[in-house]
Amino acid sequence: MSSFVGVLVSDPWLQSQFTQVQLRTLQAKFTSAKRPDAEHVTIKDLPPVMETLRGIQEVLTEEDITNTLSESYPDMNQSIEFEPFLREYLNLQAKGTSKSGGKKNLKGSVSFLKASTTTLLHVINESEKTSYVNHINNFLREDPFLKDFLPLDPTSNDLFNLIGDGVLLCKLINVAVPGTIDERAINTKKDPNPWERNENHTLCLNSAEAIGCTVVNIGTQDLIEARPHLVLGLLSQIIKIQLLADLNLKKTPQLLELVADDNSKEAEELVTLAPDKMLLKWMNFHIKKAGYKKTVTNFSTDVKDGEAYAYLLSALAPEHSSTTMIETTDPKERAKKVLETAEKLDCTRYVTSKDIVEGSANLNLAFVAEIFQHRNGLSSNDVAPVVQDTPDDDRTRSVLLVVLDKTKGCVSLILSTTYGIFCYLMNQSHLIFLYLRRSFPRGSNRTPREKPE
Repeated sequence: MSSFVGVLVSDPWLQSQFTQVQLRTLQAKFTSAKRPDAEHVTIKDLPPVMETLRGIQEVLTEEDITNTLSESYPDMNQSIEFEPFLREYLNLQAKGTSKSGGKKNLKGSVSFLKASTTTLLHVINESEKTSYVNHINNFLREDPFLKDFLPLDPTSNDLFNLIGDGVLLCKLINVAVPGTIDERAINTKKDPNPWERNENHTLCLNSAEAIGCTVVNIGTQDLIEARPHLVLGLLSQIIKIQLLADLNLKKTPQLLELVADDNSKEAEELVTLAPDKMLLKWMNFHIKKAGYKKTVTNFSTDVKDGEAYAYLLSALAPEHSSTTMIETTDPKERAKKVLETAEKLDCTRYVTSKDIVEGSANLNLAFVAEIFQHRNGLSSNDVAPVVQDTPDDDRTRSVLLVVLDKTKGCVSLILSTTYGIFCYLMNQSHLIFLYLRRSFPRGSNRTPREKPE
């Protein structure tokens, strides 16, 4: 069995009232209530703990909690187990909702605790759901197994109904990072049994973690039951990894252009920059050249007015841009003009004008990443041609010169033993090897260009 099974509750109804994230956090809260010298948690230990739960703390005092608990447990020294604790929590939550006039419906809320959790959480967002469904339809529509179920309807629960057997998530991970999962290991039966579903989701979670997703406090049961906010959170991470796959020096060495030739410190930082930070740096590089005075530090509040997008598209696609896109003062109108321009580059798959104005971080990041994929504005004429692994390839020397010319700005970094740039140069070592093989044929002691007698 997988270690991702999670917290199990004997009462199915009670289990259904909470996500695995909530159950784990509540279990930790419950355990913390036990006094060091006691064997069990007692009723009188609970009020201070209950008061820290979001939704109760805001509307009920510790005295209110004590009075409510005493109605069910006259003896406050009586011990209590975890499941009765959960029921009392729901009871207190209902009282808190009633006391606040019914304005706080906290059931299923991902932020129901005052204390923060360690997992990456996403509030259910219909725009995100629609974008992720469209992404799935686009990239998996030809899959031999999933083509019978696609396209999904973004306005329905098709996505969550299909998640249950674990196949979709495994397939999507392989789209994001090809070859991560051997597809022969995926159970693709039309009607898998519970054990096979669990195997698929265990494979999914382990693979998602391997490619860089945060899967803390997400269990196989959460995915089998298709908990919406956890499913969308995991989908967001997988899709983000796919969209940012080229935001590194190995895939796109032209990103070195973002650094001034004489700035060795900035170049060193560039090597280890996270993909989303690299995307921000790339965006700021272009909008600064286009005359934008501000610095974009995030994909939410800093792009809500659409102004940064107007400058970015003016720099990257001047043939499709107009001055009115920048001059427009109404953010909603500017957002529409931005998307009209982006549509000419086929870059409107993930975002709407509403998403821009509302500052949807995930969708705005996807939008900028899509622009990067279609038109990154970096030079590409000097990219080295493909070299066959043979000493007879006449292009070897010219290719080596191209590589050396592309990396001449990093000489100061090499001299200062900068590890990151050294690794980048080592990625090109096969070119140097081919050059040496051509210059020094096997079995020859001649120096380069030395003619035989």
